[in-house]
Amino acid sequence: MTANKPISAKFPFESKYIEVEGSRIHYIEEGKGDPILFIHGNPTSSYLWRNIIPHVAPAGRCIAVDLIGMGKSDKPDIEYRFEDHAKYIDGFISAMGLENITLVIHDWGSALGIHYARHHPKNVKGIALMEAILRPFPPLDPTTEMGRTFIAFRTPDVGWDIIVNQNLFVEKILPGMVVRGLTDEEMEVYRAPFLDPESRKPVWRWPNEIPIEGEPADVADIVKLNNEWLTGTNLPKLLFYGHPGAILNEKMVKWCVDNLKNLKTVDIGPGLHYIQEDNPHLIGEELVRWYTGINSV
Repeated sequence: MTANKPISAKFPFESKYIEVEGSRIHYIEEGKGDPILFIHGNPTSSYLWRNIIPHVAPAGRCIAVDLIGMGKSDKPDIEYRFEDHAKYIDGFISAMGLENITLVIHDWGSALGIHYARHHPKNVKGIALMEAILRPFPPLDPTTEMGRTFIAFRTPDVGWDIIVNQNLFVEKILPGMVVRGLTDEEMEVYRAPFLDPESRKPVWRWPNEIPIEGEPADVADIVKLNNEWLTGTNLPKLLFYGHPGAILNEKMVKWCVDNLKNLKTVDIGPGLHYIQEDNPHLIGEELVRWYTGINSV
């Protein structure tokens, strides 16, 4: 039974690197065939996909990338805004010569992946979504703990202190958004890229890029355009969701079902934001089943 399979903390993959924009981008690669590109979000890395890729690698060339400034990728002196990450993702795909891509995307990796697909629709043959950023966000609710937390993250000086100096996003938000929690071994891997305050600028930047009430305006425009493209395309889509979810709560899952064409949904059971850490084997099994299906048409 999938539910009884252990969730491993091990990362048994060879680290590979490629230069993009003068910096080294870290990635792992397993399998052969058309590329299946896994893109993580904040504050994770390719490690997020460690229990999923073994299920999928027999069906295709699985590539999991570390965003610039995250995981084992370099940390150049840049602002780490959305446009910066998009430039490095586009550069990575180009440098790797990836064609006929299937995107497996989570959190900010979803916005980056949809942004890429919108600009290169002929190079993408399917999109699998998890806790995805699909449209701009309404105002934060200060009566909820999460609302108060993200208001603090977006408050100058306060946000810098709690994310950069106190490392709250890695130490509290990440494990708090996994139903089962994370083991010490897993947390050590997630901490490793951000051991000192100087390394945490990417983690701080991401919550400040969330398009809330139209700000920041450039990211809000990008997410709006992503939304318009995604709702218009007939590209095969796979949506994983958990209960109660975080970004993809029950209301947003219904929106996806009502508005996204050629969509298959998979309920992974209990899950918050980092659902790959709660039910990776089901995700892997359903992902390879869907992938095999869209390639047999």
